[in-house]
Amino acid sequence: MTFDNRVTQMLGVEIPIVQAPMGWIARSQLASAVSNAGAMGIIETSSGEIDTLKDEIRKMRDLTDKPFGVNIAQAFVRDPGIAQFVIDQGVRFVSTSAGNPMKYTATLKEAGLTVFHVVPTLAGALKAVEAGVDGLIVEGGEGGGFKNPRDVALMVLLPLIRSKVDVPIIAAGGMVDGPTMAGAFALGAEGVQMGTRMVAALESPIHDNWKNAIVEADETDTVFLNRFHSPGLRALRTGRSEELERMEGNVMGEFAQNVMDLYFGGDMEAAVALCGQVAGRIDSVRPVADIIRETSKEFFEVMDSMAEKYVRG
Repeated sequence: MTFDNRVTQMLGVEIPIVQAPMGWIARSQLASAVSNAGAMGIIETSSGEIDTLKDEIRKMRDLTDKPFGVNIAQAFVRDPGIAQFVIDQGVRFVSTSAGNPMKYTATLKEAGLTVFHVVPTLAGALKAVEAGVDGLIVEGGEGGGFKNPRDVALMVLLPLIRSKVDVPIIAAGGMVDGPTMAGAFALGAEGVQMGTRMVAALESPIHDNWKNAIVEADETDTVFLNRFHSPGLRALRTGRSEELERMEGNVMGEFAQNVMDLYFGGDMEAAVALCGQVAGRIDSVRPVADIIRETSKEFFEVMDSMAEKYVRG
């Protein structure tokens, strides 16, 4: 069985799975593996290391001949020329996030790019559609990383937004396998985005200590930081993150310190390891190709089983 919907057609991929644009992680090593598996690999910009990211995009040209995209994380990339930079790289798909969708959508679309905007609320979705985006990435509060401080679970948010807009939706938050993908489609999505599952993939460039911490985590082993400021953050439960969970004031200054010691040095107490609740369902570090292939296979098995039980029976 094969996928054929608006997401696969717009993105030019075989499988409507998008890899999340995680800072310092969503680079050519991981993104090329995702694209080569038939899904959509993404290069991040949230690290702000534009010169390095130019090199990462060049590497993608050598590592894959399949489509890939770039994320523009507006709150973290202050370069006013970022949209033109992305256009100049010949990228055809862009996701925008952490900012006003009015800022770059028109420029990117005039250059012929497909643009999806990440939204955590219905109001954000309506604003993005008004801005003229091609589609939405609807992100539930159970997902890892930067969040709306007033988080809403995907089970509530996705069908709500679907009831109000007609554009294609990619579901993010808790996406880890075929059953979760099928559930998202039942609620109105036409694709899914995987973050935590890709952090713990074999090709993920982060230290094995972080990957193993995800594998060993229970479903309750995340904390929500910065709830009374912006952005909120969902992260793995560690001594450091529990300390920040109790801290008054904005923790973003603390988050940015010593990240390299965590990401690539493996010191789990050096900084905050962003992570979604779905870590509790990840039990092994696996190659990207296996993750995507099995997710696709399970998706169709679930859909067929549901039809057999509840439609044909």
